[in-house]
Amino acid sequence: MQRIGELAALGTALSWTLAALFFERGVKRIGVLSVNFFKVVFAFILLTITASFMRGMPLPLDAPLRTAIFLSLSGIVGFVVTDMFLFTAYGAIGPRITMLFMALSPPVTAGISFFFFGERLGSMGALGMGLVIIGICMTVFGKQNSVSISKIGKVDKRGYIFAFIASIGQSIGMILTKAGLGNYDPVSGTQLREVAAIIGFALLALVYDRGKGLLKAAKSFVGMKFTAAGSVFGPFIGVVLSLFAIQRISAGIVSTLIGLTPVIIILPEILIFRKRIRILEIAGAVVAVIGTAIFFM
Repeated sequence: MQRIGELAALGTALSWTLAALFFERGVKRIGVLSVNFFKVVFAFILLTITASFMRGMPLPLDAPLRTAIFLSLSGIVGFVVTDMFLFTAYGAIGPRITMLFMALSPPVTAGISFFFFGERLGSMGALGMGLVIIGICMTVFGKQNSVSISKIGKVDKRGYIFAFIASIGQSIGMILTKAGLGNYDPVSGTQLREVAAIIGFALLALVYDRGKGLLKAAKSFVGMKFTAAGSVFGPFIGVVLSLFAIQRISAGIVSTLIGLTPVIIILPEILIFRKRIRILEIAGAVVAVIGTAIFFM
């Protein structure tokens, strides 16, 4: 059971890597809000089909009230709040640097746990947190040194802030998910999270421009294609695997294995997208992931 959970967490990291690459291109075509709205719609359709075959119940109508409340809150925090900042960071600083900031999620989770539950960091935890922060700084400085100073604008700097906020949101979302899921089916649990997200993004779209942006985005074939592809690997396969892993192993181990994403994402960026990546950036990614692993030793 332990090994299955670890493999599921590793599969989450692989899935989120692919999703990040697709969503970055979708954001450039149709914008952050449209990608976020349609990704959860696509994923919910896929989850409904999956639940029909696996459970014989297309909708999570059997969810206990506690499960429904916590997973709905998790959907709002984990999808709506976190992903709005996350996807904005994709467009500002790219998916690789953004995913590296997400390696902060495990130590942030520990900080939240200390605030609410009095759990203290040991010496190894402090060492791990320090390595994560050092790794992030190495990669950020490596990226900035690879371009001229004049090209490092306000949007880039905001992107780092947005990525950090997203890491905090992911931590809170994981705590809410762990509290609410229990032994409930992970596919149906993901449906609950995404129903809340669909409602949240729809309300944002109505407030922002009365939904006109969503209608315009729906007409972009290329943008919707990238969004649909990201939806398969992100809020469908990736999120289901993460919930499956959370049920079977500790949240710390799940966070550690998911933290491999910033290292995994380097390879396709080099081989597929022909991006030039400095040694300092690669070293920073490795240091950050080592720090996350040490944090939970």
